[in-house]
Amino acid sequence: MSTFNAAESAAASRLIELALSEDLADLGDRTSNALIPADLIGVATFISRRDGVLAGLPVLRILCDLLKPRMTLQEHLQDGAHLQPKSKIVTVSGSMRTILLAERTALNFMQRLSGVATLTKRFVDAVAGIPVQILDTRKTTPGWRLLEKYAVRMGGGTNHRMGLFDGVLIKDNHLAAMGTVEEPVIEAIQRARASVGTGLPIEVEVDTLMQLEKALLSKPDIVLLDNMTPDQLRLAVKRRDAASPTTKLEASGGVNLDTIRSIAETGVDRISIGAITHSATSLDIGLDYGT
Repeated sequence: MSTFNAAESAAASRLIELALSEDLADLGDRTSNALIPADLIGVATFISRRDGVLAGLPVLRILCDLLKPRMTLQEHLQDGAHLQPKSKIVTVSGSMRTILLAERTALNFMQRLSGVATLTKRFVDAVAGIPVQILDTRKTTPGWRLLEKYAVRMGGGTNHRMGLFDGVLIKDNHLAAMGTVEEPVIEAIQRARASVGTGLPIEVEVDTLMQLEKALLSKPDIVLLDNMTPDQLRLAVKRRDAASPTTKLEASGGVNLDTIRSIAETGVDRISIGAITHSATSLDIGLDYGT
């Protein structure tokens, strides 16, 4: 069964409560309360309208537990499953008022997360057969990061650092803010290592091969190669292999479905793609009644 970890469950609960507050405003579902008898029992099924990858079922379970009278769920698929048009995802049964109240909130979550999983899977499939990881970034919807990164995993991707707290990533603005330093890349890596020790991975961003050579002298865990061409990436891999074989190389910038395979073929270890979260299109999922 696809499940959230504790932090993901807590994040989902907060977002669900906010979503319900937006919809109900302490006044309830005026339409259903006016038209639907309180004791009417019904059944409905969430169904995919498009090809894609499913993500978001744990949200529906949490929503089900929050609402009274409680709905019963019959799950036909699990997160990570391939969806086709008319694929049955989960059937809900119980109070028709509860089902109607939950419909839009459930769909908003499932459509968004399935969209992220679907786009991630397209990138993963594009590099099939090449030993490279597809990673997300921190370019996520505020408040949704844990859930969107869960969806990335359901699509076969790998999570980068979750936030500023669980990894060191030295970027160009950090180097600029350090002021006048003789060797800023080397100095930054040394300062980071002195600060965090061996407990966190240290990654540094470079945009030239000269910067890469400087970085490799300090043997960081990862070097982020920003907006380099495939030819530059191949040279970067050769220089890494010679100077610091344990350092992983991560390509980023200018990555799309047309370019990703040529980037992966250069021999980099990782490719990070902001688009899999910030540009994912919600997957079309509907709720059909009486099915």
